Amino acid sequence: MHPDLIDLGFLHVKTYGACMAAGFLLCWHLVERLSGRKDVSNLLMYLMLAGVAGSRAAYVVEHWSAEFAAAPLDVFKVWQGGLMFYGGLVLALAVFFVWCRVKKENVVALADVLSVAVPLGHACGRIGCFFYGCCYGRDSDAWCAVVFPEFSPSWYEHGRRLVGVLPVQLFEAAALLALFAVLLAVYLKTRRHTTGIYLVGYAAIRFGLEFLRGDPRAAFCGLSIGQLISIGTALAGAAFLAYGERTRDNR
Repeated sequence: MHPDLIDLGFLHVKTYGACMAAGFLLCWHLVERLSGRKDVSNLLMYLMLAGVAGSRAAYVVEHWSAEFAAAPLDVFKVWQGGLMFYGGLVLALAVFFVWCRVKKENVVALADVLSVAVPLGHACGRIGCFFYGCCYGRDSDAWCAVVFPEFSPSWYEHGRRLVGVLPVQLFEAAALLALFAVLLAVYLKTRRHTTGIYLVGYAAIRFGLEFLRGDPRAAFCGLSIGQLISIGTALAGAAFLAYGERTRDNR
C-alpha cells in the first residue's frame, strides 16, 4: 500500500489518482490510434467524466452508512479512492448511446473501438486500488497474500488488526491486461465483435473474482451486487455479438 505517490507539502499527488489519470491517457491515445480519428476527443472526455461520476455514485450509495454518513463532503474526494466500476460503466454507456444518437454514429463500430481500450484503463485503476488498499481480498495465509498497513481499509475492517489478505486487485489487473491483449488481437484482425467479447469476458472475470473479495459489499440472494450485474453484463455482451453479426455488412 502506497497511497501517496508524491508528497512534498506544496505538491501532493495520490497514487490512486495518478493511476486513474494514466489509464485515461492510455485509453485516449489507443482509441485515437485505432480509429484514426481525432474528432472523438469530446466523446472520450464525456465518457471519462461519466465513468468517474457513475463509479463514485455507485460506491457512495453502497458505502454511505459506513464511510460517508458522518462526513458527507468526503463524497467528492474521488482522488482518494472509492469507485465502483459497474456504476461508471452504466452511466458511460448511457452517455455513449446518447452521443451516437445525436451524432448519428454507428453504435457497434464505435463501441468496438472503445471496448478495446477499456480493460487497459481499468487495469490501471485496479493497480491504483491496490496502492490505496481498497477492494482487497479474503483473509489468507497463501504465498501471494499481502498485509496492508495500519490505517488501511483492511486494517479498519479487521478491527484494527494486521491480517493477510488476497491481492484481488492485482489478480483483476492481470486478468484485464490479458483481456485487453485478446481484444486488441481480435480488433486488428476483424475490426468487430470486441464489444461483445469485452462484456462477456469482463463479466466472467468479475463474477469469479467476487468470490475472493473480502471487503464489505452488498449482496442479494447469495450473490454480490457485482455478480448480479455481471450476469446482466454477460447477457448484454451476447446481445452485442448477435447484433454485430446481423449488421456486419452495414459497417
